[in-house]
Amino acid sequence: MASILKSMQNTVEKYAKVLSQVLGVDVEIVDDNFERIAGTGMFSGRINKNMENEGYVYKDVMKTGKQQIISEPGKHEICKNCPKIAQEGHCEETFEMSMPIKIGEKVVGVMGFVCFSEIQKEHILSNSETFMEFLEQMSDLISSKAKEEIEKQNMLTLIDMLNDIIDKIDQGVIVLDKNEKILKANSIAKSIFSINDTADIFPKIKIRATGNSLLNMKEYEFKAGTKNYMLIGEEYEIFEGDFNYSKVFIFTDLNSLKQKMFSATTTRENVNLENIIGESESIKMLKNKVKKIALSSSTVLITGESGTGKEIFARAIHAESDRKNKPFVAINCAAVPDTLLESELFGYVKGAFTGADPNGKIGKIEFTNKGTLFLDEIGDMPLYLQAKLLRVFEQKEIVRLGSNTPVPVDVRIIAATNKNLEKLIEEGAFREDLYYRLNVIPFYIPPLRERKDDIRVLTDYFVHKYSALFKKKVIGFESKVWDLLYSYSWPGNVRELENAVEYMINMLDDKGIITVNLLPQKIKSDLNRDDSLITLEELEKGLIERALHLYGNTVAGKQQAADALGIGIATLYRKLKKYDIQ
Repeated sequence: MASILKSMQNTVEKYAKVLSQVLGVDVEIVDDNFERIAGTGMFSGRINKNMENEGYVYKDVMKTGKQQIISEPGKHEICKNCPKIAQEGHCEETFEMSMPIKIGEKVVGVMGFVCFSEIQKEHILSNSETFMEFLEQMSDLISSKAKEEIEKQNMLTLIDMLNDIIDKIDQGVIVLDKNEKILKANSIAKSIFSINDTADIFPKIKIRATGNSLLNMKEYEFKAGTKNYMLIGEEYEIFEGDFNYSKVFIFTDLNSLKQKMFSATTTRENVNLENIIGESESIKMLKNKVKKIALSSSTVLITGESGTGKEIFARAIHAESDRKNKPFVAINCAAVPDTLLESELFGYVKGAFTGADPNGKIGKIEFTNKGTLFLDEIGDMPLYLQAKLLRVFEQKEIVRLGSNTPVPVDVRIIAATNKNLEKLIEEGAFREDLYYRLNVIPFYIPPLRERKDDIRVLTDYFVHKYSALFKKKVIGFESKVWDLLYSYSWPGNVRELENAVEYMINMLDDKGIITVNLLPQKIKSDLNRDDSLITLEELEKGLIERALHLYGNTVAGKQQAADALGIGIATLYRKLKKYDIQ
């Protein structure tokens, strides 16, 4: 392995020549491998020769780390084992002064002044202290240069290692100089910037932190000539010196990161037309309509009662579209409190409001870029948010809370509701302009009671699903069960049918026969009613129970039930207490 002095041989030779000319003596410098690195006069023709068998004085200096003066070469104790003395009987040198070259405590070489005449010897002895001091200073100088060389080599090694690491990192990496010119870019960075070689890299760039962040990484706007990129990453200041490196920027393209986040967080199986169960003419017509509208970017408004499968059809539209490999993001406008819905949809920058994530947050609309956003229960969206949503349609951009910077988005919106939006418009609860933006392609899903041809195929599907899940064997059905399933009105639609089948499979015994007794009590009670007259109170109680079953027993569900029954919420609570309805 080459020594440190060998790696800086040109510099060492220059020092040796200067010393020889100034002092009028021959100079030689050897490294810790006992190789002559530099030499003048008698030694000039012996450079790069190994001195293992002749440099006995240098071996002593190398071993002890102390200077050595030999006033009578050949007679000194150190010289006794020198093979040249044994062969020739004398030493050609008349005087030798040696000084160790150290880095810390380690001796990396020896520098020697050598005389071959009495005149040279007298010249040195007459100024021995000066020569020794000068020799010591030159040794320190070479030592200092050797340290710099080691640091340089270490740095070059580090740079080579970093270059290897940079090329293996699964993010974009660029290395910038002090003028923010790109010196190095890995393959992913080249892919993001669509360049083939470092020589093609933009001559002038500008990186600006936007103040936003995602996953604890900062958002940056990267400008290169006329091109703009939105990136997520971090800047790191690096070493200075002779290498002209200023900083490293490690980053990911924002859209690519969103896609990775989508892939990592999306666990629901894709729904396509084959997953939609049904053989009725209405379902066949809807499937055909999905194929017609899937490749469009126009907004779809899906309407229908609760439980008819509005989200399933929305996912099928997405799966059949050219956006199928991009995000499908669903948000229930009724399930998210008004105070949070805005930040969920539009996101926010750090410090936007009290309690906000200090890193900021990307909203659902921005996250869905290039994909499909499903807004369920759109009729429950507050009016002020409806105005902001309208901007997404008209300007194709969003503005995060706390920010003034618009962010362009390309999102297909599919909305759904079980409410009468036209009635809400009359009541001033829904914007008419937004309604027309949403209702470009109306998509109505009829209730299950209007497509009874689907009851059997849906039941068979759910029986297979839950018998496999609960590891139960189903032999068959009592014929009366089918009569009752077809006769029931299914106010909860497909969702209620699925729940009924799941209940029956849970209650199934080892015989494997689904009987009438296994039907949920509500279905049996509904079907056991006769046509005889009932009291108004019984009728009112039944209607309230039906409304609660349809809209749910939550606060919001009770409000919807009261609206559907045409009574106030206070009246509804009073009657719930009167009829002891839980």
